[in-house]
Amino acid sequence: MNDPRWKKLAETLVHYSCAVKAGEKVLIESKGDDTSSLVKEIVTEVAKAGGLARWYHNEEEVERRWVMHASEEQIKAFGQMHLKTMKDTTCYISARGANNAFTLADVPEKQREWYQKHYYKPVHLEQRVKKTRWVVLRYPNHAMSQLAETSREAFEDFFFSVCNVDYGKMSKAMDPLAALMSKTDRVRIVGPGTDLAFSIKGIPPVKCDGHRNIPDGEVYTAPVRTSINGEITYNTPSIYESTVYDKIHLVFKNGKIVRADCAGDSTQLNKIFDTDPGARYVGEFSFGINPNIRKPMKDTLFDEKIFGSIHLTPGQCYDEAPNGNKSAIHWDLVLIQTKEFGGGQVYFDDQLIRQDGLFVHPALKDKLSAKALA
Repeated sequence: MNDPRWKKLAETLVHYSCAVKAGEKVLIESKGDDTSSLVKEIVTEVAKAGGLARWYHNEEEVERRWVMHASEEQIKAFGQMHLKTMKDTTCYISARGANNAFTLADVPEKQREWYQKHYYKPVHLEQRVKKTRWVVLRYPNHAMSQLAETSREAFEDFFFSVCNVDYGKMSKAMDPLAALMSKTDRVRIVGPGTDLAFSIKGIPPVKCDGHRNIPDGEVYTAPVRTSINGEITYNTPSIYESTVYDKIHLVFKNGKIVRADCAGDSTQLNKIFDTDPGARYVGEFSFGINPNIRKPMKDTLFDEKIFGSIHLTPGQCYDEAPNGNKSAIHWDLVLIQTKEFGGGQVYFDDQLIRQDGLFVHPALKDKLSAKALA
C-alpha cells in the first residue's frame, strides 16, 4: 500500500522547494536500495508540473570501488562528465538513502582528495549549489534508523514529522530573527567549554525554510572573517568522510582556528583544518529551529536543524551571506544549548536573546517557540 506521506513530501520537493515550471530540466539522483517509493512520486509531480525528468541511481558501493581504483586523470574526466550534465540542469533533487554511512571510510586519503577536488567541488559546490534550484533530503532506511538509535518504524514517523512541516508558516516565523540579526554587530555564545565572541555586522541573514534542504529550519549568516575570538566545544558528534568526530574543541584567535582537538583522532582532525588556508576560518553561523528535531543522529542534514542549537561552520562561506572565506570544506559543527545538553546563552550586542535553547528576546519569544513552529 502506498504511504500518502511520500506523496505529500514529493509535492513539497517539486512544487515548493524547487518550484518546477513547464519545460525545465529536473535531475533526480537517488542513493540506497529503498528510495524508489519516493522517486516514483517525485517524477509524477515533475510530470504534473510540465517539467522534464531525468533520474539516475548512484550506488555508493559502486562509487567506492570507482574512487578506490581510478587514477586522478580518470576522476577528473568523471567530474567533467557529471559537470556537463549539471550544467544542463535547471533543478536538482537528491534522495539519499545510503545503506552504510561509512562506505567510504577505507578509501585512501589521496583518492578522497581527488574526488573532492575534481568531482564534488566543481559539480556540486560550484555548479549545483550556485547555479541550479536544488533540494537534498535523506531517506528513512535501516542505516539511518541505526544512526538515530531507534527502530525503522519509529524513525519513519520521526522523519515525516520533521520533513512534512508547514514551511510557509515556519518562514514567516523566522522573519523577526532575520530582522534582528541584520541589525546586530556583536554575538557572544556561552556554555560548557564555550565562550566565544564575534561580529556579524554587515553580513545578511538568510532564512532556510524548505527551499534547499529537507528537513529544514535554520537562519544563518556569517561572522566577519577575522572577528572570532575565544573557544567553543561542540556537543554533537559529526561524520566527516566516513569518520566520526566527537567533542570537537576549537580555539580561535582573530578568526583563525589556532587549536583543534577532539575525543578521537585529533591529528586527523587537524589535517581537515589544514586542507587549505580557509579551512581554519569560519564561513557560517546559524540557529537551528526545527521544533521536531531534538537530539543528534550523526547526520548533518538533521543535526544542524536541531531546535535550540547553533552551528559555527569552518570553511567556505555562502554567496548569500559572504564574508570572503574560501575553502574546499564546509563543515557544519553543531552545539546544542537546551538544558538536556548542558544549556547556554546567546547574546546580541550584550543583550541575552536565547537561554538554554529558548529565545527570550521580546520580539522572538512567541514567534520562535516550539509550539508556534509546530
